[in-house]
Amino acid sequence: MTLSSDYTPPQDPLDVLHEDHELLVVNKPSGLLSVPGKGEHLADCLLARVQVAFPTALLVHRLDRDTSGVMVFGLTPHAQRHLGLQFEKRMTKKTYVARVDGRLEPKQGTVDLPLIVDWERRPRQRVDHENGKQAVTDWRVVKYGEDETRVRLMPKTGRSHQLRVHMLAMGHVILGDPLYAEGEALSRVDRLMLHSEELRLRHPDGGNGMRFRAKAPF
Repeated sequence: MTLSSDYTPPQDPLDVLHEDHELLVVNKPSGLLSVPGKGEHLADCLLARVQVAFPTALLVHRLDRDTSGVMVFGLTPHAQRHLGLQFEKRMTKKTYVARVDGRLEPKQGTVDLPLIVDWERRPRQRVDHENGKQAVTDWRVVKYGEDETRVRLMPKTGRSHQLRVHMLAMGHVILGDPLYAEGEALSRVDRLMLHSEELRLRHPDGGNGMRFRAKAPF
């Protein structure tokens, strides 16, 4: 799959979850890049749209193009630095909701599989026990459906495609994943069934704990 040939991002209005003097939290739609890609045709992204309404907004982290949900931006350089350190030091807590293929068992557990970029098939990632970087994900089943499982995923690290590759490695690919799913697991839904449901962090001004949520649209 190439981004360039089929990039038609949704035109939903900005969904602001929270705004104050340091923070902006928005609900990113699926299909929209977090940051611009290479080339004019990939210039439309959440960061660019946010900066139209909030010119001082600065990037802190990103979500994959096809993942929806909670994203935070700093509105000052101080906030960007403060939040960036929280992500770097794993002080933030992230919860995702996913629909995966098949019946995921047991009902909860942890995946600890190191990941590395799959150079020949970029941007895909793969498990590599010798050269990969540590990647850890907790999971908890929400409910079972017909040949699928709704699951909450709590990443302890922030590797690229971590949740997608960890579920694939367990034999339960995320439904609708354009990079890792095949056959019916790809075709029976119209988007990647992965959503950033909740983000917990400390406010850059004063350090108060804050929790931001956006309900999964699936």
